[in-house]
This record gives sequence, C-alpha cells and structure tokens, in this order.
Amino acid sequence: MKKKLPRKTVERLSEYRRTLINYLDSGRDYIFSHELADMHNNTAVQVRRDIMLIGYSGVQRRGYKVKELIRAIGKVLDDPRGQNVAIVGVGHLGTAILHYLKGKRPALHLKALFDIDKEKTGREINGIPCYPVEELAARVREHKIGIAILTVPMEVARETTALLVEAGVRGLMNFTTVPLDVPEDVFLEEYDLITSLEKVAYFVRI
Repeated sequence: MKKKLPRKTVERLSEYRRTLINYLDSGRDYIFSHELADMHNNTAVQVRRDIMLIGYSGVQRRGYKVKELIRAIGKVLDDPRGQNVAIVGVGHLGTAILHYLKGKRPALHLKALFDIDKEKTGREINGIPCYPVEELAARVREHKIGIAILTVPMEVARETTALLVEAGVRGLMNFTTVPLDVPEDVFLEEYDLITSLEKVAYFVRI
C-alpha cells in the first residue's frame, strides 16, 4: 500500500495546484520554487521538499515545468477512478458550496444533494439531483458516494453523520458547529466558521 503523505503536505499540494492552474494564464511555462513559495507565504525549501515527496523534480536554472507539475500533483491527490460526492443540507451554505464546486475538479463528481425541504427535493439544483433525507442511505449506495459535505442544522448533525457512515461514506467535511465522532476508518475534516472568525477578530483587536 502506498504510504500516505502528511496532512499538511496534502493541503499545500492542493494549494500549489490551484495556484499553478491560475499561473498558466501568465503565459510562462516554468516556475521557480521561490516564486511558488512567495505566493503562499512559504519557503522555497518547504516547496521543494513537498514536491520531492511526490517524486517530481525541476529543470536546472528553469524551475518546474508548470503543466507537468500540475499533472504530477494530480496523480498523487486524485483517485484515477474518480470519487463521488454528496452535499447534505442545501440551505444558503450548501447552495454556495454547490455552485463553487461544480466543475472545479474532474476527479470529484458531485452526484447528489439531500434536504428536508420538499420544495427542493425531487428536482435538480444546478444540474444535481436533490433527494429527501429519508432516501439518504439508499441513494448513497446507489451513487457509490464516498465523500459527504455536511451543512445541516446542528441538532441533526450527529444523527445524519451516523446515517452517512452506516451507508458507507468514508470521508466527511463538517461545516456544522457540532464536533463529530466517527470511526477510525472515516476521514473527518471540520470547518468551524465562527471559531475562525473569532480568531481573526481576536488578532485584529490586540
């Protein structure tokens, strides 16, 4: 089994790829490690170390070939079979995430939405079918969904998580304010917008 990269390395590689895709618009074919580092408030040493971990090296005196580096990062981060994703909770935040994600990454396929609002279910929203939460387990299995983005009200967050895990979801992004407890074989990423905002406010104040 291939050794997994450190969590922070994966985060930085994803950020590098996003920057490199935008960098293609500049018309330059190569980029140096110190240039990429400056764009991420990082060091050239850290950039080179991250890129070495994926087995890619630059060209002496020219740096990294941008298109090749994008492909090299993709080979490591992306599942060649693709991965299916669902959003659970299609309120303001869920809808914003839906519009942001649509078409962003070819290897991540947004397959289903779930909500309790009967005005939203039974139709497509931005081209993605929206199902009632009562059908969650069956639809997760039908669409072979491995990743779920959770934007439900806090009072149903744990209950919904249990349903997703039981249905076979292996990765969760939690945008609720409720800390979740999942089995060891489920990867959980938690985003607390309130805490992040309070942190910014604190450091602005002092």
